[in-house]
Amino acid sequence: MQNMSKSQQETTTKDVFGTYQENINNVFATINKEVPKFHQSVTDLQQQCMQTCENTTKATLSLQIEVANKAGINMNIPDAALATIRDTNTEITKAYSLYSQMVQTSIDTAKQNIKTFNDSVNSFADLNRNIVQSWMNTFTQNTIRN
Repeated sequence: MQNMSKSQQETTTKDVFGTYQENINNVFATINKEVPKFHQSVTDLQQQCMQTCENTTKATLSLQIEVANKAGINMNIPDAALATIRDTNTEITKAYSLYSQMVQTSIDTAKQNIKTFNDSVNSFADLNRNIVQSWMNTFTQNTIRN
């Protein structure tokens, strides 16, 4: 305790619950400080990956067009195949959009459930406090009678 300042020594406690509370406060302060950094890093990585995929696809397509043109390859496709390709792409886009909506709904539901639990924590604590008090009263009365 010699290396601690006077204010640190005053806030340091030897009580198990006080120590536990200090540790909880420190852990959540650190988590709350680091989560935005982590979130930004993951978002940046995802954006970089998507940009790399897009650039790779466009560069590959550009090369293929150049080779086909230089080789004199006919790149026209029948109307039926063209319609199938476009319809398939439309359906894939719709499926992805639906998937995204389902994921977002699931996340929103999870957030609401966590919020509900968070709002109920104090009620649960009060209920448990009342149960403990009831037990304590019962045991205290039995001890006094004996």
